[in-house]
Amino acid sequence: IFWTMQSDDVIWQVIDKGHCSYKVKKFCRNEYNVSGLCNRASCPLANSRYATVREIEGKIYLFMKTIERAHTPRNMWEKIELSNNYSKALEQIDSNLLYWPDFMIHKCKQRTTKITQYLIKMRRLRLSQEPKLIGVNKKIDRRELRREAKALAAAHLERSIEQELIERLKSKAYGDAPLNVNEDVWRSVLNGKSKAEDLEFDDVETDEEMEDEIEMDDDAEFISEESDEDE
Repeated sequence: IFWTMQSDDVIWQVIDKGHCSYKVKKFCRNEYNVSGLCNRASCPLANSRYATVREIEGKIYLFMKTIERAHTPRNMWEKIELSNNYSKALEQIDSNLLYWPDFMIHKCKQRTTKITQYLIKMRRLRLSQEPKLIGVNKKIDRRELRREAKALAAAHLERSIEQELIERLKSKAYGDAPLNVNEDVWRSVLNGKSKAEDLEFDDVETDEEMEDEIEMDDDAEFISEESDEDE
């Protein structure tokens, strides 16, 4: 009954002579293809009895399809997880594909070997510490440089404007109590002005003290000269 439901030769004739969405020249993109080639023995669509090996999230699985499950596409593929040990995985393939064609057993073992090799290589690459390569986008770098230059020019302009306003406030160009001026800015200007006056006052005091000391020294010398003459 199952052979009357599905004829592999008819399906292969349609795929080979007609159109197949998985066919790319001589290669097959079907995920269940055991060899990756488009031919009669490797086609998963034109073989009612088929087996392949796949890797899913770091684990190796053996997929088997039989004619008895062709009427239920959802349960068509039987999935068997293979051992992480390579030799045990080959023994599992031999035990599950006991009376299958030698071509299918050989291709499944080849695929298991290749998947095991690249999984080992992936683990080694994860463990090895290699420098991380980061691409450089010159367009973004040039844009950031332009933005920095504009921000620097704006900062210089703001400083010059602020300095000019402070100078005008110091010179009382806007009066003793100008309007629309931030209180903190006006207070800082007044504090700076008071500090400057204190410094000037200190300088005047030091100058006067120095002059007094010089006069006292001159008087002392004059008195000493008079005493010498009297003697």
